[in-house]
Amino acid sequence: MILHEFIDYDTLKLIWWVLLGVLLIGFAVTDGFDMGVGTLLPFAARTDMERRIAINTIAPVWEGNQVWFILGGGAIFAAWPPLYAVSFSGFYIAMFLILAALILRPVGFKYRSKRDDPRWREMWDWALFIGGFVPALVFGVAVGNVLQGVPFRLSDELRPFYEGGFFGLLNPFALLCGVLSVAMLVMHGGAWLGLKATGMVARRARDYGVLAAAAVIVLFALGGVWIWLGIDGYRITAGITPDMASNPLRKEVAVEPGLWFANYAIYPWMLIAPAMGFLGALGALLGLLRGREISTFLFSKLSVVGIISTVGLSMFPFILPSSIDPRSSLTVWDSGSSHSTLFNMLVATAIFLPLILAYTSWVYKVLWGKVTAKDIEDSQDTAY
Repeated sequence: MILHEFIDYDTLKLIWWVLLGVLLIGFAVTDGFDMGVGTLLPFAARTDMERRIAINTIAPVWEGNQVWFILGGGAIFAAWPPLYAVSFSGFYIAMFLILAALILRPVGFKYRSKRDDPRWREMWDWALFIGGFVPALVFGVAVGNVLQGVPFRLSDELRPFYEGGFFGLLNPFALLCGVLSVAMLVMHGGAWLGLKATGMVARRARDYGVLAAAAVIVLFALGGVWIWLGIDGYRITAGITPDMASNPLRKEVAVEPGLWFANYAIYPWMLIAPAMGFLGALGALLGLLRGREISTFLFSKLSVVGIISTVGLSMFPFILPSSIDPRSSLTVWDSGSSHSTLFNMLVATAIFLPLILAYTSWVYKVLWGKVTAKDIEDSQDTAY
């Protein structure tokens, strides 16, 4: 018997749906505080030395953190080819904005301290701000549009056609999700600076983090009410089985308000996700107010995990619903790669993901501790 036949095709699809969520959450939890620090940089750090302190809390780790983004994109490409084709073409301008903003980050790190000129350094400080704020906003806007359904359809030959425009993505609900994403990562960045920075940088970061955590609680609740009252959800009504070959057009889909909450009635344990989102943000808020460090950062992580998990669990089994042709919607069961592809990728992931986790843990252990002005003065040749 071929080895990959020991794992059912439908089980592999479910495993890769979970792994995709793990990779996206890993990116948000790790690189998320990098983006949060970049967003806070012009506000929490006001002198050149303060900004160098803030930058040096993330400069040694951001490249490793961004690996999760690359892994997530690779997983979408290999495990869910229709999802990659539709999302990366339909959201092309949005993706371009994200990549352009992310490119500013390494350039800003490398060039900011090359010249001892206040205007030069301020320019790169704002570049680092853009590198944090823009991706956080656009990722949230993208999620908001996915929850509403994306305007694409599949031809009978399964060719995708995207019929939306960039400015159509900037609708009120999507913008609310974008602001929630920014608030979530600013909270996370504030918790990180409270843990790693010193002096006024840590104090201001905690102050801004308190505001961001409060905004997360309010916006997350408002988004849930909005979805319940005014956003159509999707439900498969016929024509699909978990072990079917990839062909989204074989199913029938109903579209009704409130359907994104249906999974919580069927599987009450899923309520853990939104509870984590709220309780994590509340714990981070209280921790920031009381000046706690490690627990605050852990609560912030918990909130990020809960909020992102809420989106995935609410939509399951849909991964990209279509607003103009619900039958074309992509689901876990009908838009994955072949059985052998998913299995071979799973073997590779089982080997390399633990290595990545082990290396990342080792790096954070080595770099544990606060960044001070004295550290930067003593390391002029290596500090940013």
